[in-house]
Amino acid sequence: MTHVLFTIYDGAEADGEAFRAWLNGAPLDAFKALPGLQSLDLYVPAEPIGDPYLDDGAGPMATMMAGFASLADAEAASATDGYRMAAVDRTGCPVAAEVSQEMMEMAFYPVEGEDAPSPLTAPISYVVRYHRPAEDEAAFVSHYVAQHPPLLGEFPEIRNVMCYLPVGWTDQCGLPAADYMLGNEVVFDTLEALGASIKSDVRHKLRDDFNTFPPFTGQNTHYPMRRTRLVG
Repeated sequence: MTHVLFTIYDGAEADGEAFRAWLNGAPLDAFKALPGLQSLDLYVPAEPIGDPYLDDGAGPMATMMAGFASLADAEAASATDGYRMAAVDRTGCPVAAEVSQEMMEMAFYPVEGEDAPSPLTAPISYVVRYHRPAEDEAAFVSHYVAQHPPLLGEFPEIRNVMCYLPVGWTDQCGLPAADYMLGNEVVFDTLEALGASIKSDVRHKLRDDFNTFPPFTGQNTHYPMRRTRLVG
């Protein structure tokens, strides 16, 4: 599995454009120069899709997902001066931003009709995160990955299903942890396809399955986002 380092930049929605213009300069160069980097993806907010069960708003101003072949490579990259400049010091950033990070393992699951997962190429994602705590985190994660991905794969026009699984790691720079217990992402070619899928009968099946999850009391967020592959 690929190890991914998430860097999450939260702030006022009105500041998003100015923040992303800053991020696209020297900070992006610093991310691209991280040693051992295999992939780099930028996630930015997309328009609302009308989920029948919730509306969590626009989400973070930006999220960087840096992929590495090993946990050691990811930890080493997070200890560099370049990462500190882009994530911790945020030199020259024109707006206020709260930054958190999380290290996870990325797992792909086939969608309905596939024998194996397809490559990640489609640009629209519904980004879901489950935050700690749960009564039994291991039981929660085990139940989720056994039950939920096959149902997600039934969405019409879906291209990918990914889960992000917790790993133990050593924080190298002192940023607050996002404290993700589990992540999920469903991927589509267009925002219209995601919107149509989220209003399909599959969404109701997923909600029924959600009601069977082992007990947890952490936050659960859903954000439609646009993904751009920058490296890899």
